[in-house]
Amino acid sequence: MTLPAGWTARRPTLDDVPALLAVVHAADTFAIGHPDFDADDVRAALTAPFFDPRRDSWLLTDPGQRVVGWALVDNPTGVGREALDVFVDPHRAAALRATLLDRMLHRIAARAAERGLPALTVRATVCAPETRWADELTAAGFTRVKRYLRMSLPLADLPAEPPPPPGVTVRPLRAGDEADLRLFHRIHDTAFRDTPDYEPVGFAGWRDRLTDAGRVWDEWFVAEVDGEPAGALNSSDQAVEQDMGWVRTLSVLPAHRRRGVGAALLRRAFAVYAGKGRAHAGLGVDLANPTAPVTLYRSVGLRDTRWTDVYERSVPAAPA
Repeated sequence: MTLPAGWTARRPTLDDVPALLAVVHAADTFAIGHPDFDADDVRAALTAPFFDPRRDSWLLTDPGQRVVGWALVDNPTGVGREALDVFVDPHRAAALRATLLDRMLHRIAARAAERGLPALTVRATVCAPETRWADELTAAGFTRVKRYLRMSLPLADLPAEPPPPPGVTVRPLRAGDEADLRLFHRIHDTAFRDTPDYEPVGFAGWRDRLTDAGRVWDEWFVAEVDGEPAGALNSSDQAVEQDMGWVRTLSVLPAHRRRGVGAALLRRAFAVYAGKGRAHAGLGVDLANPTAPVTLYRSVGLRDTRWTDVYERSVPAAPA
């Protein structure tokens, strides 16, 4: 698919971070009502492992040389499926999103060949207002495979944190202690092994992927039952601009589920967020998760605020 006269596509560099951030903010504001990315997120995307901006990304400019689109593929583990993002300024470049999508599908076909695979699975996300994007993905061979919910809880007049169930204790992560970080990772990795989409990442890779937004260490917690590790919760400040504390992941080991561990971790996090003056707590949940965490989340007061659908297709490898 070709671009109209005067429009150009080139590879992004770190010098383009401010312009790329402006595009993402415009796209996010249309899709979810507010910006959900910062400059660190853009830099992290451009320097991610298994990503080469000279081959795995396109930047789109309009006839006035304004940056109005950004497409990239992400695969932080270098194995498994690919994640595809195509951001466009909805007022200036919505009509060219499908063109960027086509370019990225060709690149994913090449990535499959480079990895010696017959095909690669790729996923893209769609928010409720993005009906045109959903139609474009469907026309390109994608199908909807799952839905994520975003949930939130107002923290004004939050009741006092109740005591955890007998035998359950919740403590802060000792961030300066590598053994405690390794314990946290082990809990997380073990707890998510029974979810169908989980792709394991070793400790070193997991630690390296933590952005500055993810290192809100006083909002990370470990739960124990009778002195044994049982669960973990980590937060990020990705929603701080919306005056929200954000639960990034909640992990409870299978042997300790349905015993109040997850609720105790959530309530501790909510109390810390409220103590910092945040207006809301929030998190995202995969409705296809077989452990049905949405039931737990609703039991502690979280309520649905919006949804995001995941679309998927298989891309055959490019011919040699």
